[in-house]
Amino acid sequence: MPAAQEPWLISVQDAATTLSPDRRTVIAFDLEGRPTSWFTGGDTFKRSLASEVFGRRSVDGDRRRWRVDQTAADALFDDAIRVAGAAREASRRGDPVVERAQAETLAARLETILAWTPETLAAERERFLGAYAPISILPPDQYGAVVLQATFGCSWNRCTYCSFYQGRPFQVRPSEAFDAHVDAVRALLGRAAAGRRSVFLADGNALVLSNERLRPIVERAGAVFPGRPLAGFVDVFSGERKPEAAWRELRSWGLERVAIGVETGHDPLLAYLDKPGSADEAAAFVTLLKGAGLRVSVILMVGVGGRRYAEGHLRDTSALLRRLPLGDDDVVYLSPFVRHDDSTYAERAAADGLVDLSESERAEQDGALRRAARDAVPGARVARYHIDEFVY
Repeated sequence: MPAAQEPWLISVQDAATTLSPDRRTVIAFDLEGRPTSWFTGGDTFKRSLASEVFGRRSVDGDRRRWRVDQTAADALFDDAIRVAGAAREASRRGDPVVERAQAETLAARLETILAWTPETLAAERERFLGAYAPISILPPDQYGAVVLQATFGCSWNRCTYCSFYQGRPFQVRPSEAFDAHVDAVRALLGRAAAGRRSVFLADGNALVLSNERLRPIVERAGAVFPGRPLAGFVDVFSGERKPEAAWRELRSWGLERVAIGVETGHDPLLAYLDKPGSADEAAAFVTLLKGAGLRVSVILMVGVGGRRYAEGHLRDTSALLRRLPLGDDDVVYLSPFVRHDDSTYAERAAADGLVDLSESERAEQDGALRRAARDAVPGARVARYHIDEFVY
């Protein structure tokens, strides 16, 4: 007797459709019918708005990540469309793939999905490039945001470890150009904007702009993507220039969360990284932001500075965490340090004989910082921040 066909699992959500013909395959689609993620054969794949596909798998507890070449990406696109076609046929046969009340919605969504081809999905890259300059990085809680590029680059852009904005001088997008950019983003996202619950003002530290310059940006974002809280990056050395009243004003306009690359509480290591500021200034700035009613995401690096700075990094960062007035709505991100070969850090470390932590030493430092964060801020969320897993 042949094995019984596994029942379909289909989820028709407000902002997504998920199809699973068997327990080994799960594919999600946005409301424009574009595939956004696959789980197949034990691997996870994610498609960016630019139709680049990135894979991830676990091997002996280690996470392996790679960019999928176009041939393999097209095969994934084809498989997603095939699964949608099979779901349509199952539905037409009367198989109970969804509740009766959802059948009409599912039918319409499947037709939207099946209007795509691997070629038209790949062509979305040109639409993306028409709407965006390169998006280098976001905080993990903002991967699903509507990203609006009010500025380009980073106003400091001299931290030795950072290569996100190399060759991209800091610029503010002119008002008319920003309006056109917002319209292009709206067109690119289409109905899929419904699944993006916040707006992130990019690039590296758009929040450094004066409130006078930010106000029309915030108003335009709210008019086109209403009802979404705002978030953005800012660094201690630039953000602390604004008084608490200015941050309160931004909060009243819809800013909800600020992500800060603190990196370390060890001042000698900050100096080695060419990162302005100090542990004292970081503590004062976070206190200021909390006083303004904002949620804060504090980003700390694990392994930065190698063995030479490991003891001081752990000691002083743990001490800094105890000084931060964080609570239930805040996040402490622990980001494994990645040495980019083309960075000033790599050049300096090689010249100075600075030795990176081993995998076991890095894991030990990660665990120690995690315990320090949880002990210091019992209510705050502590999460890992893999910069090489970013997909928008």
